[in-house]
Amino acid sequence: MSYVKTDGIIIKEVNTGEADRIVTILTKNRGKISAFAKNSRRPRSNLVAGTQIMCYSNFVLFKGRDMYTISSCDVLEPFYGLRCDVFKLTYSAHILELVNDIIQEEQPAVKTLQLLLNTLHFIDKTDRSSELFTRIFELRFLSILGYAPYVGGCINCGSLETDKMSFSFKKCGFLCNSCTIEDINAQALSIGAAKAIYYIIHCNIKDLFSFEVSDSVLEELSRVTKRFIKDRFDKDYKKLDFLKSL
Repeated sequence: MSYVKTDGIIIKEVNTGEADRIVTILTKNRGKISAFAKNSRRPRSNLVAGTQIMCYSNFVLFKGRDMYTISSCDVLEPFYGLRCDVFKLTYSAHILELVNDIIQEEQPAVKTLQLLLNTLHFIDKTDRSSELFTRIFELRFLSILGYAPYVGGCINCGSLETDKMSFSFKKCGFLCNSCTIEDINAQALSIGAAKAIYYIIHCNIKDLFSFEVSDSVLEELSRVTKRFIKDRFDKDYKKLDFLKSL
């Protein structure tokens, strides 16, 4: 038998049979994989804790023809607090849906896994804005995958003007005030929002969650990331809409 040992986080779970699960794991060594967790829904199963959604574990896997089978797992970080707060849970579920949709099977994902774990840690362990952490994740995640917008100046003329910038979804980057007339659908940005977007894309990952923004800047970031993701991946993500009713 061919066994594989790797760390990974459960990003999706589907119940099957009487007590089994099929889980999707974002792993350190194998990227995104699907695995069968036999009897993992039984209370006394040694897999019950480590195969729950959002749980980061060390897995021993057997590679079959169609998917992996989990032989054993040890919990490294349960992210328990995410399940105890409806806001934290919803933002985290949105992030996991993005990762599951966009990352392909067995596509290398070391940077994505690091970013995901860091983001969930800050959502779980702090009382700071879960929405800000989510918007940071979205922009940095897309940058890791090669979808980073051009934010080094005006994508059209190269101007470094920072007083009045807009975000062009059509051109995928910043436009200066003069060039904004070429894209009537570009979103106007405050100086604070433009600087925040630049920082998120280019800063060292250890400093990624070290800043705060005003409510108005956060609203601008939210509009940019939602539209940017919808345009790039042709999907309107709806999970966060639930929070508006609370």
